[in-house]
Amino acid sequence: MKRLKVAYLQQHNVADSKDNVRRLADGVRRLAAEGAQLIVLQELHNSLYFCQVEDVDNFDLAELIPGPSTELFGKLAKECGVVIVTSLFERRAPGLYHNTAVVIDKDGSIAGRYRKMHIPDDPAYYEKFYFTPGDLGFRPIDTSLGRIGVLVCWDQWYPEAARIMALHGAELLIYPTAIGYAASDTPDEQQRQREAWTTVQRGHAVANGLPVVSVNRVGFEPDPSGQTEGITFWGSSMVVGPQGEVLYRSSADCEDSAVVEIDLARSESVRRWWPFLRDRRIDMYDDILRRFAD
Repeated sequence: MKRLKVAYLQQHNVADSKDNVRRLADGVRRLAAEGAQLIVLQELHNSLYFCQVEDVDNFDLAELIPGPSTELFGKLAKECGVVIVTSLFERRAPGLYHNTAVVIDKDGSIAGRYRKMHIPDDPAYYEKFYFTPGDLGFRPIDTSLGRIGVLVCWDQWYPEAARIMALHGAELLIYPTAIGYAASDTPDEQQRQREAWTTVQRGHAVANGLPVVSVNRVGFEPDPSGQTEGITFWGSSMVVGPQGEVLYRSSADCEDSAVVEIDLARSESVRRWWPFLRDRRIDMYDDILRRFAD
């Protein structure tokens, strides 16, 4: 049996990035002491979610990879003997930036990176202003704990991304996330959105026979421009098993952390019962490469 203790930090971020990082580091140390082997952080965890506005000054938040954050979290990973999944604003070159997840192995080295592929552009989520779509493909990252498929936030609505990660041998799907409610939506609509978000990720687990870890930020963050009423991030971070079973789910409105043991070997049994990969009609899927098959 290949068992793995995965953990995450669901955090409310503030304007002081040093405070955010300090609390993350404290949380990593605490979770490692509780037995965590793999620790996942939320999307763009060092700062407030700056994509609520289009402001060129926000590019100052970006950093090189390797850079200050990978050095800090690398030292922390080595100190604690854990693998850490980080989410950073990458400055690749002047005028070229990415939303990038970096996996730090337990020896402090960079195991690999994933650049967010699907980039939203919606009110309060103006990510196309900041991020160039990823160019590394949907490739899992090999670590000392196994092969993990890291995707980021908006990627989690696309079954193609999860499927390709699975086809490349990912043993676990991970989604650092930043998603929340618009104040203009009714309470019923807000809950429909949150439950849809939960359902689609459980669906990725079922369709691919893999565990899924999704880590969202939580709490209210104001819109600096005052054009909207800000975002209340809905938390609800979760770990689900390969049949979509919820192993742990955080609340919608409080900071939280958890260590959850998953059995990676169970995916083999689930795929034997439900052999979706066997029965795929790959000879009939040409239309998936079209924008719309009219």
